[in-house]
Amino acid sequence: MAIEHRITVAKRSRQLSLLSGPEMVRTYPIALGRNSEADKSVEGDEATPLGEFYICAKNPRSRYSLSLCISYPNAEDAERGLAAGLISAGEYAQILDAVNARRMPPQKTRLGGEIYIHGHGHGHGHGNSGEPRGTRGCIALNDADMQDLYDRVSIGTPVIIVP
Repeated sequence: MAIEHRITVAKRSRQLSLLSGPEMVRTYPIALGRNSEADKSVEGDEATPLGEFYICAKNPRSRYSLSLCISYPNAEDAERGLAAGLISAGEYAQILDAVNARRMPPQKTRLGGEIYIHGHGHGHGHGNSGEPRGTRGCIALNDADMQDLYDRVSIGTPVIIVP
């Protein structure tokens, strides 16, 4: 039987926690975007979204070492986007269909997308200390931590992002 993990990202404390049932498995220091206090709302706002998501893809060949795609936008983001006129009824339906099927939601709407947990890879996004530097809305870990997390989680792993 596979271990059921879940990920919690605490934006203010810049920490990603990996849990298994009630047990804390590991915590990792993270870096976020320049607009990290805000909840992601539109493409290009450089904010990290808040809410409940899941890992919808794993990329072993990311230019940022390794990456785990987060299922943004979720149903709440789609409702907000539809009400604000940012997405069409068709895009709203596509997002809901993807979320209900636990697939990757559309990534190219006006709500934005391509939010990943990733390493730094190829010298991007990190200072000399090896600690992750700012992103454009993603969640960055150093490469060793990213390898550890990548190896432990699977597609479908729940991700909760809190302030």
